[in-house]
Amino acid sequence: MCNLYAMTDSQQAIREAARVMTDRTGNLAALPDIWPDTQAPVVRNAQGGRELIMARWGMPTPPGYLKGRKVDRGVTNIRNPASTWWKRWEGVAHRCLVPLTAFSEPERLSDGTSRPVWFTRSDGRPLAFFAGIWCQWTSVRKLVDGETTDTLFGFLTTDANRVVGAIHPRAMPVILTRPEELDIWMNAPAPEALRLQRPLADNVLRIVPAPAQHG
Repeated sequence: MCNLYAMTDSQQAIREAARVMTDRTGNLAALPDIWPDTQAPVVRNAQGGRELIMARWGMPTPPGYLKGRKVDRGVTNIRNPASTWWKRWEGVAHRCLVPLTAFSEPERLSDGTSRPVWFTRSDGRPLAFFAGIWCQWTSVRKLVDGETTDTLFGFLTTDANRVVGAIHPRAMPVILTRPEELDIWMNAPAPEALRLQRPLADNVLRIVPAPAQHG
């Protein structure tokens, strides 16, 4: 499960790659470590074309998993978008592109601990996009804040390819690297768009041993 990623490319690079018409993020700084429940840039469809906004990472948790809990910490990774809970957000209005330059998966070590292993594109191009969904939701994310209404996002996962699977066999994020994939995810009917929920080819990613090297 990807619960840490980086976005260190330029704001202009995001705008150009995702064909953003309106940028609402202000002066977007490099984000070398994006964690769950923090703000990060996403591209969504709007009336005047695609817009770049900031949103909070973690979609609403299905109610069955919240019994007895006072706080909803959110769901970062979505494996089954066709389920009853997620299907409401499968349409074009709730799809988004989540820009990244690297993502991390935990490697389990023999002593029972884990360490983050980072992955980037192997072709030297820094920018890619997670296939995401977003919504506006009212909930208690932190007890100290009480009930808040937030723009939330998460992204799809799929089977791991060989490179990611060597570290994290269960899953990897759905990553889009080609312009036509971005357009399909943002514009196509759900059955066509969800065909993008597949692993990247093995040769598209490389491991970056030291976090200082990504971006």
